[in-house]
Amino acid sequence: MNEIGLLFLLLPVAAFSGWYVARRGSERTSGAKVSELSSNYFRGLNYLLNEQQDKAIEVFLQLAEYNRDTVETHLALGNLFRRRGEVDRAIRVHQNLIARPSLSDEEKTVALLELGEDYMRAGLLDRAETLFTDLVAMDALAPVALNHLVAIYQHERDWNKAIDIARKLEAATGESQGASIAQFYCELAEQARSRKAWAEARGFLDEACAAEGDCVRASMILGHIEASNGNPDAAIAAFEHVAERDVDYVPEILSPLLDVYAKAQRMQRAEEFLLRMTERHQGVSPVLALARLYSRTKGEKSAVDFLTRQLHQRPSVRALMALIDANLHTAQGEARESLLIQRDLTRKLLEGQAMYRCSRCGFGAKSHHWHCPSCKSWTTIRPIHSVVGE
Repeated sequence: MNEIGLLFLLLPVAAFSGWYVARRGSERTSGAKVSELSSNYFRGLNYLLNEQQDKAIEVFLQLAEYNRDTVETHLALGNLFRRRGEVDRAIRVHQNLIARPSLSDEEKTVALLELGEDYMRAGLLDRAETLFTDLVAMDALAPVALNHLVAIYQHERDWNKAIDIARKLEAATGESQGASIAQFYCELAEQARSRKAWAEARGFLDEACAAEGDCVRASMILGHIEASNGNPDAAIAAFEHVAERDVDYVPEILSPLLDVYAKAQRMQRAEEFLLRMTERHQGVSPVLALARLYSRTKGEKSAVDFLTRQLHQRPSVRALMALIDANLHTAQGEARESLLIQRDLTRKLLEGQAMYRCSRCGFGAKSHHWHCPSCKSWTTIRPIHSVVGE
């Protein structure tokens, strides 16, 4: 929950607290307490909006003492504690709230949900799982609880349970979870492939494609399976399908695909594929692969000429480094020393550079991930198309 969300949660509390103290003040002395409470409350909100959470918590703790029955204030406090990383305090606030016999069913459900999020933040996933499972059984805030359960099972890599809960979430909300379910099946297929359980892996891939019509990752895994089983034509078809389906995944399939082309002695088809990809793909990976192919089949000069032409069309530090390496073979004396300096500089330019970025949260990575380590989204990490990237 962000600051604006907390503000809208706390504004009704401010109105209620003002009414409460006004009523008490009319029974006793004057409106002094009303004025003091209102001033403190809006001072706390101001701290919250200015991201001064320490001061906001101090004010809200004082306000909670005025009226210990105000549920919203304690929910807001627990949320603030959790966001600050003081999970133990958040847990105590929410546990004390749940223990109140006067809570309505709706209020208790919200408090239980908050407590479950506390447990997740603290890494107490077994407790969080039990709590969210109970909420689902009670049909209370089921979609939210189901979402949290999916996150827990993903973290634990319990893909069968993740699939089961994702299907329940789909039924509860009417929103398709096919893309996520397909990834869960692909994870199971990868596990089966590592054990060389080929039939089992193929079954999981079929399920992945059933969940998400044309799952790119499933085609990629199938290509690896066919290559491992000595089926070059089927492997080539699967890998090429990945490139046709989503050109951004070309860098991920180039190495295994070129190996299969070579083993099957299909280098003419390899060249045709790479030429198509240099036209369709913005990145430099197909260019570098084609330059290496030309170096082996047509000679070093053809490779250098090709790289030089491509550098004019698409400036790239990686292509420049490949061009420098190609020229080093024949360079001597001062020319060679100059090229060595240039290669060292280009290498330093690439050091530490992220090659991939998550389109949802901006997480940068040197290698591809199907599951973003930061925001936990699937298939959102893509190559960075830039002079120093792909």
